Amino acid sequence: MTDDDPSATTLEDLRGDLAQRYKWTPTGGSSVDPAIVDADWAALDRDGYLVWENLLSTEECEQIREVVRPWLGHTGRNSFEGRRTQRIYSLLSRTRVCDRLVDHPRVLAVLDRLLMPNYLLSALQAINIQPGESAQLLHHDDGFYPVPRPRAPLAAATIWAIDDFTADNGATVLIPGSHRWGKRRPGRDDPAMAVVMPAGSCVFFVGTLWHGGGANTSSRDRLAVTAQYCQPWLRPMEAYLLSVPREIARTVSDDIRRMLGYSIHPPFIGAVDGLHPLRVLDER
Repeated sequence: MTDDDPSATTLEDLRGDLAQRYKWTPTGGSSVDPAIVDADWAALDRDGYLVWENLLSTEECEQIREVVRPWLGHTGRNSFEGRRTQRIYSLLSRTRVCDRLVDHPRVLAVLDRLLMPNYLLSALQAINIQPGESAQLLHHDDGFYPVPRPRAPLAAATIWAIDDFTADNGATVLIPGSHRWGKRRPGRDDPAMAVVMPAGSCVFFVGTLWHGGGANTSSRDRLAVTAQYCQPWLRPMEAYLLSVPREIARTVSDDIRRMLGYSIHPPFIGAVDGLHPLRVLDER
């Protein structure tokens, strides 16, 4: 489109996909039965969260434990990260074992309805809550963005149970329906719920839902992996274009590559030298 193109009279005229070589394609979420997505969407709209049980096998959970265990070391720097909670950041730069969690079709199918096309991966972390950890401060994940509530979610998150989530080992605590709140914070009378689910299960919730990690009063660790996503026009929590080498970006799925930032929010956001960022990966 040139400067003198008479069809461009407002910025709205530029909101279409201007890419030529790298046209947008549907995500893996398009493979999910629409009836299933409709049911998931209804539950998410009503409660702000939904739980899928047993999406991962026992063997897959054990593989994740074995791979991430050697990297578990330092605990959090503050009470929010958790003084007795171990975190591994930028898992995509370390291993492919969690890729299936990031681009699981059931997750993408809901994200396709919740967020704009070419939404981004904001974070992928392993979180190991150790015995003696106290409950995390209740928060909503897109509260880091200074946009007043009430509003539509700007982000969404999944938390995958690699160990069983129980009421006493740090299972995520959430407040159903709190995604619709305005400015107010949770109070003592608000009904909090621990997400009890077997290993291999996943809880999905929108960025406006109040939640937090639970206290671990048990004698065992509780390992989880969280993948978080945001609108394509927002800055993600983790800068994947820096932390994930191009050699790795070339090996992941099309959906993950797009969510790393090798995509465009039309017409220009995310461009490299005015061109689509996938062009960079074609350069050897």
